[in-house]
Amino acid sequence: MNLPSFSVKRPIFTTMVTLIVVILGAVSLSRLQIDMLPNIELPTLSIRTNYEGASPEVMERLVTQIIEEIVATVPGVEEISSSSSEGRSTVRVSFVWGTKIDTAAIDVQGKLEDEINELPDDIVRPRIRKFDIASFPVVLLGISSGLNPVELTELIEVQIRYRFARIPGVAQVDVWGGFNREVRIELDPDRIKAAGLPLDRVLEAIRDANLDLPAGKIEQGRYEVTLRVPAEFVNLDQIRNTVIVQRDGAAVTLGQIAEVKDTYEKLTRIVRVNGGRGLRVAIRKQADANTVEVSKRILDEIEAVNASFPQISVVPVINQGNFIERSIANVARSVLYGGGLAIVVLLFFLRSIRSTLVISLSIPISIVATFALMFFGGFTLNLMTLGGLALGVGMMVDSSIVVLENIFRRRSENSEAPEQASVEGAREVGPAIIASTITTLVIFLPLIFVRGVSGILFKELAYVIIFALICSLTVALSLVPMLASRLLTSSRQQLKDPAPRANRWAAAANSVFVGLENGYLGLLRWVLCHRLLTVLAAVAVLGASLLLLPLIGSEFLPPSDEGEVRVTGKMEIGTRLELVDRQTRIMEQIVHSAVPEAVASVVSVGASGWRAAAGSEGEIRMSLTPAARRVRSNVEIAQDLRRRLDGRIPGMEIRVRAPQGQFLLERLLGGDEGLTIEVRGYELTTLDALAGSVAKLIADVPGITDVQTSLEAGIPQQEIRVNRDKVADLGLSVRDVTQLLQTAVAGSKAGEYRAEGNSYRILVQLKDAEKRSINEILNLTLTTAAGEKVALRNVVATETSRGPILIDRKDQQRRVTVQANVAGRDLGSVALDVQTLLDQVPRPVGYDLTVAGKFEEQQKAFRELVISLVLALVLVYMVLACQYESLRDPLVVMFSVPLAAVGVLVMLFFTKTTLNVQSYIGCIMLGGIVVNNAILLVDQAGQLIRDGMDTRDAVSEAGRRRLRPILMTTLTTILGLLPLALGIGEGSDAQAPLARAVVGGLTGSTLITLVLIPAIYSLFHPGPQKRNLPKNN
Repeated sequence: MNLPSFSVKRPIFTTMVTLIVVILGAVSLSRLQIDMLPNIELPTLSIRTNYEGASPEVMERLVTQIIEEIVATVPGVEEISSSSSEGRSTVRVSFVWGTKIDTAAIDVQGKLEDEINELPDDIVRPRIRKFDIASFPVVLLGISSGLNPVELTELIEVQIRYRFARIPGVAQVDVWGGFNREVRIELDPDRIKAAGLPLDRVLEAIRDANLDLPAGKIEQGRYEVTLRVPAEFVNLDQIRNTVIVQRDGAAVTLGQIAEVKDTYEKLTRIVRVNGGRGLRVAIRKQADANTVEVSKRILDEIEAVNASFPQISVVPVINQGNFIERSIANVARSVLYGGGLAIVVLLFFLRSIRSTLVISLSIPISIVATFALMFFGGFTLNLMTLGGLALGVGMMVDSSIVVLENIFRRRSENSEAPEQASVEGAREVGPAIIASTITTLVIFLPLIFVRGVSGILFKELAYVIIFALICSLTVALSLVPMLASRLLTSSRQQLKDPAPRANRWAAAANSVFVGLENGYLGLLRWVLCHRLLTVLAAVAVLGASLLLLPLIGSEFLPPSDEGEVRVTGKMEIGTRLELVDRQTRIMEQIVHSAVPEAVASVVSVGASGWRAAAGSEGEIRMSLTPAARRVRSNVEIAQDLRRRLDGRIPGMEIRVRAPQGQFLLERLLGGDEGLTIEVRGYELTTLDALAGSVAKLIADVPGITDVQTSLEAGIPQQEIRVNRDKVADLGLSVRDVTQLLQTAVAGSKAGEYRAEGNSYRILVQLKDAEKRSINEILNLTLTTAAGEKVALRNVVATETSRGPILIDRKDQQRRVTVQANVAGRDLGSVALDVQTLLDQVPRPVGYDLTVAGKFEEQQKAFRELVISLVLALVLVYMVLACQYESLRDPLVVMFSVPLAAVGVLVMLFFTKTTLNVQSYIGCIMLGGIVVNNAILLVDQAGQLIRDGMDTRDAVSEAGRRRLRPILMTTLTTILGLLPLALGIGEGSDAQAPLARAVVGGLTGSTLITLVLIPAIYSLFHPGPQKRNLPKNN
């Protein structure tokens, strides 16, 4: 243990090495990326396949099931979920955490290529996307303007979209709510009938008149000249003048039987930005991009776009970067305040500015050195790594305090020279502080092995604390003795002739300490006479505190107010867009007047999400002013809106959500917040009935709001079944019939219309097709091979039905989900109530009801963390056994661990904090921190017994000597964490439970340890009480 003597003898060497580390750390800090969370790549792929016109059942049978079976053979697949809707199949594949997603994507692509023949021929080939469809945009923009909607859409697509897409770090820019231009040819059914024209003849004529074919090459002199026959439509008049057929020497043109319009595609969604008509643009970032940097660049680009295009207004509606920046700044402030409070404690205990300065240096040096290690370790500056620093601030000075306090004691009690006191003082406590640092480090080792989301989240936190503690231990054993030997030489003269004010202050502080020390010694003597009573009292206190456990709720991650509120109004499936829009406007009026805190709002009506069921809903998303600047939290605003909207909008089912830790969780789990119940089986009708009964059952559970099921009643359908025999007799095919219907109602594409470098589709359909009755459609005629006309009603039969809109599957089984928001209660206790009710629901064989989603993740994480806690405590015991070369002494030290539970439970109960992943991690950390005080006591008592004292005197003297360092280290750690534990400001909610658990546990454990450990030590070392043992040097 020559480090203290080496550093005292070579002060310049020690100082220069320290400065090198500080400079490297400062440069590293300027290079560190800032993000909300550690770099987490969600190991999920989505495979999308389109099959025009296929119903959800056909889609499931012919496409989804086959893709699921193919993908299931890829190594590392953990979960497969899928949804099949009209013409579209989406399969989402989740791999085990830690899978390289690029490699997995290549494996999946390879398997699909090998088995592609099993899929129908006319599908659009499966497309594999790396990031999840439900992944959350970094910035959501609203664009509004007084321009013509078609012109606005074109301006955004041509001039603006690429400006955001080219920003470094942006992966995708999606425009929602656009008006896409098209040329629509609306056929007049009466005129067509009068002219005796079949619809397919009209389509053919338009296609034949709109061509651009290469016509080969001819040689002219020394050149090869390419021949082209550009016969494409140049303007709408050319389309109108297209000859369809010749009748009695006269030409029938398209303009005579149809109206040709330059218009826009039929709207499926309407977007309003801050009350005005507009578009919504979602910008997603690349997985490895820095969120804050990307959002800053996007905001700069918004300013540039607004300056370049004064006719439009672009506003950021949701911006993750803002929240992250404020959160990071807030946690950084907590680190500074915590460090400041720790320094105040030192000043109070040491009553010397020089001594305080020596120890205070260990905080900034350790933090800056940690930045260097973070940079070389490839970490980012995020809530987890900063949280690690905030937790480490109070602990960084612990080793330095013990070293300096011992140097002080040797100088004052043994009257040693400063250099000798510095070397010997550091050497004496060296083993104890190394042991206590190693026990704290060992605690974090199991966290590195935790799997799943919590493992990835807390791995960086663990590494940062490990880095910080190793740095602070090195500082304590090198820099502190060197500075002590140099700076503290004149402290004796200082005490001889201090300033009057300082003298009064020092005297007051001294009298407090003397009183405290005497009081503690008196208590210790009483305890050593009543050892069993003390142990029983401690056990009773622990037992009483355990009674609080059922009263403390549990959830996955702590909620945090992210300044956003969403209101969704859902109408019956198949409701017309105009009706949904009308009801949404009523909802808007109520919402906007009730939320003065809103900064920006975007309203989307119609198919806003990627789920097919989102067609008949209106959604309002509002971003609020920062949490610090408003009185109400987003949860309170949501509760107020729920009350105001209840029963106010006919035909609309309202859900109000206040996202809590929303994108934090959405990015990790890709799920919905709140509670999700999965009903699995095969028959859709049975699943629907079960889901309905579950929804009714859970609606009365306290804390549950906004219940909804994923299986909708389905779209009203009119099935037109073709009579194959009749069609065959007439020399027609089934395709002729279906194509006629498609052209008449949905519209058929008859080529492209090119203008100004862009191409737009030409759509042919009946005029006002959607408003026509089924009878009018059945009166349309087909032309047989012999040229005869046959009415459609003669070859088809019709019936009314409802078809499923979406078929969801998970792990190759159909499922229906029942979702509910949780308000006013914690997720864990609500989930347990719901599970109790689910167990009473009768269900057929092969049908399962499970609570899934966030609760499932919570259970997994808690199991992992309990294993970590047990493993951590076993490792701490083993390290202590190595240190003491004894199996008995570490047991004495370990008695301080269960008593930390007293403080934790009392603190969580009174601060209304739940047991979540964060508070669990706090408990694991406590396992390593609380033993440090006991180590100091046991180590000192052992040394004194070896020096010849009897057990009782040794324990009392160890208590007296170590009281001050124990109180100092405990108070610096507690006060260092206090700003985080108070949870003030944005982003702090995420770290507060962890800090509260540590503060509570450490306070309780220290108070009990100072009394209990001496009693237990003397019980374990009964020894001859009043006989001096031979000195053992």
